[in-house]
Amino acid sequence: MNTFEQFEKHESGIRSYCRSFPVLFKQARGAELITSEGKHYIDFLAGAGTLNYGHNHPVLKKALIDYISDDGITHGLDMYSGAKENFLEAFHRIILEPRGFGDYVTQFSGPTGTNSVEAALKLARKVTGRNNVISFTNGFHGVTVGALAVTGNQHHRGAAGVPLTDVSRMPYANYFGEGVNTISMMDKLLSDPSSGIDKPAAVIVEVVQGEGGLNTASAEWMRKLQKLCKKHEMLLIADDIQAGCGRTGTFFSFEGMGIQPDIITLSKSLSGYGLPFAVVVMRRELDQWEPGEHNGTFRGNNLAFVTAAAAMEHFWTTDEFAKSVQAKGKMVKERMQKIVRKHGPDSLFVKGRGMMVGISCPNGEIASAICREAFQHGLVIETSGNHSQVVKCLAPLVITEEQIDKAMTILDAAFAKVMKEETAEQAS
Repeated sequence: MNTFEQFEKHESGIRSYCRSFPVLFKQARGAELITSEGKHYIDFLAGAGTLNYGHNHPVLKKALIDYISDDGITHGLDMYSGAKENFLEAFHRIILEPRGFGDYVTQFSGPTGTNSVEAALKLARKVTGRNNVISFTNGFHGVTVGALAVTGNQHHRGAAGVPLTDVSRMPYANYFGEGVNTISMMDKLLSDPSSGIDKPAAVIVEVVQGEGGLNTASAEWMRKLQKLCKKHEMLLIADDIQAGCGRTGTFFSFEGMGIQPDIITLSKSLSGYGLPFAVVVMRRELDQWEPGEHNGTFRGNNLAFVTAAAAMEHFWTTDEFAKSVQAKGKMVKERMQKIVRKHGPDSLFVKGRGMMVGISCPNGEIASAICREAFQHGLVIETSGNHSQVVKCLAPLVITEEQIDKAMTILDAAFAKVMKEETAEQAS
């Protein structure tokens, strides 16, 4: 019997990840996925960064089971509930207040990251009265039409079916190399009334571009960007959907950079358990919505509020977790640098920050071959980048050092095999 018969008969051809990992997963714990046949895989994908605290974390699972057992509200639109109250209190006390965002307010958008981006863009346009938005080369912000307009990826943009307008694309940090000051370039264009760039409502930016290939912005570049926004009266929107919730070693990816975005979008690992949940965090004076002006049926996922609050209480009331993420990120990066030195010092290089790192390969074919080889030996890992050329680590942040060691050994062997075959092919 064909294991995937039901999927092939009844599911749309749009499915993608299952094509890279053609097994039937049945269980998951921590940093491991387990198939219906009992084979264990180390997870270096983690729901594309949605499972920072791992699969079925016992503390979060208990909080969720207890809540469900007590007949807690599951779906609440935007009505008041105890679960929402607990989340708002914990989010403000543990995350926002200590980081200088104590006077910011939280909007519950639809349940996915693209919903929070749509809301943020709509709000920026409403508040400023301007249409245009600046986004960056290789940026990825979602695939609903408004978010897709600020996304650079040609593959996704091509499926829109309508013009994607009111966006000016600017070069990201180091897009032209370290010698080119992209902020000065933007300032020149925005200051010139004949540049053809309409005055923007906002700038939307990822401090680490996840899907764009782990490109990183420096603290200096981010500070200059914020200064540019203030000069031209643009709002600064930080898209921390993939890079947030601890992925870079701090809760927000921009912590310690000396900036304070006007608006922050969060989703993916915000619920802590893989449950759909997204928010827009904004300066209080920007909260100019009329009641119900932007809504969504599933903006009241109380199960996500429960696990999100439990995750914040468990992981973020001290700096112990953040320090462990930083240490593990350093371990992964050092192992990746060792792989580069062994298998391609002239053609491979390490990119990213914290536990959001990867190895850039000469092209997407090589990177994909490496991921396929790694999967054959028990490691789930994917690619990113403008040519899918980056082999990208998005492991759960709770992964053990032993699991990291095992995963990197698998990855080392995969690079060894594929790079050797590539060298032999070039020689022939």
